Amino acid sequence: MESKLIILIAVILGTVALAQLVRVYELSAKLRKNAEHEVPNRDNVMNARFMLVFMLFQFFGLIYLMLKYGWTGRGEAASIEGVETDWLLNLNFVIILIGFFLTNFLLFYFSFKYVRKPGVKAYYYPHNNKLEMIWTIIPAIVLAAIIILGLKSWNKLTAISGDDAVRIELFAKQYDWTARYAGADNVLGRHDYKLTADNNELALVTSNTIDSSIRIMLEGTSGIEAIQRVLNNRDTVLNDSTMNVLRVELSRKERLLRLLFQMKGNHAKGLDNSAWDDIIQKDTLYLCVNQPYEFNFRAKDVLHSAYFPHFRAQMNAVPGMTTRTKFKPIFTTQEMRKKMNDPKFNFVLLCNKICGGAHYKMKMIIVVKDKKSFDVWMKQKSKETFGAKYFPAVEAIKAPVVVAPANM
Repeated sequence: MESKLIILIAVILGTVALAQLVRVYELSAKLRKNAEHEVPNRDNVMNARFMLVFMLFQFFGLIYLMLKYGWTGRGEAASIEGVETDWLLNLNFVIILIGFFLTNFLLFYFSFKYVRKPGVKAYYYPHNNKLEMIWTIIPAIVLAAIIILGLKSWNKLTAISGDDAVRIELFAKQYDWTARYAGADNVLGRHDYKLTADNNELALVTSNTIDSSIRIMLEGTSGIEAIQRVLNNRDTVLNDSTMNVLRVELSRKERLLRLLFQMKGNHAKGLDNSAWDDIIQKDTLYLCVNQPYEFNFRAKDVLHSAYFPHFRAQMNAVPGMTTRTKFKPIFTTQEMRKKMNDPKFNFVLLCNKICGGAHYKMKMIIVVKDKKSFDVWMKQKSKETFGAKYFPAVEAIKAPVVVAPANM
C-alpha cells in the first residue's frame, strides 16, 4: 500500500514539474520575442535527434518484449493442425515486423535527415510512377501469398475427415456446450429442431423420438388437446386478447404437428441405431491423444463461436446449419501441465462471440487422456448411450402407433 502511495505521489509531482517546465519554456520564448509559430533552428535539430532516440527506444522495447514473453506469447500448439496454423501465423508476423521496422526506420530517419535548415527550401516531389508501382505490386503479391496459404489451410481444416477420425458434435446454447460422441458406429445420428424436448435436448431423429414429440404436441399440458379444451369450454370466460393468443398458438402447433406426421411417414427406422448409440456428455469433453477428431457444430439460439485456444481451432456455431472443423491432439493434459509448469492447467473450449449477458461463463473443460485411460473412460460411457439414458431398453421398445387426428 505504501509503495503504491509513493508511486502515485511521484506521478503527481512529475506531472506538476512537467507543467512548470512547459510554462518556463513559454515565458522564455516571450522574452526572446519569438512568435508561437516561429521554431528556432536549435529546437528543430534537437527534435530531429529525439526522433532517432525515440526510434531506437521503440525498436529495443519491442525486441525486449519479444525476448521476455516469447515470439507471440501463444505458447506451444497442442495439435497437429495447430502447428501448421502457428507456422502461417508466424509468417504473417515476420512480414508485419519487416514492414514495421522498415517503415518506422524510414519515418524517423527521414525526420532526422531532412530536418529544416535555414536558407534551404524544401524540394517539391509530388509523384513517381516507379515508386507507385513498387509499393502497390509488392504488397499485392505478399497479400496474395498470405490469402492463398490461408485458404489452403482453411480448406484442409474444414474438409471431410478420413475414416480414422472420431466424430463429435458440439451443441451450443446460452450459456453452455453439450458434446455428442458418434458412438460405436462412428456415425452421428440425424437431428431435427422440431423434435426438441426435455428428453431429447439435441433433437435427435428416431422413431421413438418422433412419436414422443407427437404425443407431447397432442397430449402435453400445453398441447393441442389442452388448448382445444380451453377454447371449447363454455364455462370458461376469456377476454378477446387471450382467445386470440390461444388461437394463434393452436394454429402454430397444428402446423408443427402436420410436419411431425410427415417426418414420421418419411423416416426410415433403420437409421435409428446411428442415434441410439450416441453418447451425450456435458461439462467436460474427453479426448484421446494422437487421435484425429472431426467436430460438428450446431447452435440452438444465437450465433456462438467454438474456440479451442491451445489447439488453434475456431469455428462459428450457427443456428439452422452445421459447421465443421478438425484437429488431432498431440499432448495429454498431464504433459501440457509439465510443459506449462502449471499443475492446474486445463485445455478449454470457449465461446468467442458475445452471445448474451452470461457469455463470460460459457466454457467447457477439455481433458486429453492417453489411449489406455481414454479407453477405460469410453468403456464406462458406452453404457450411457442416448438410447439407454433417455429411452431405456430401446431395442425392446416397439414404437407406439400414433394416429393423426382426422382434422390434420
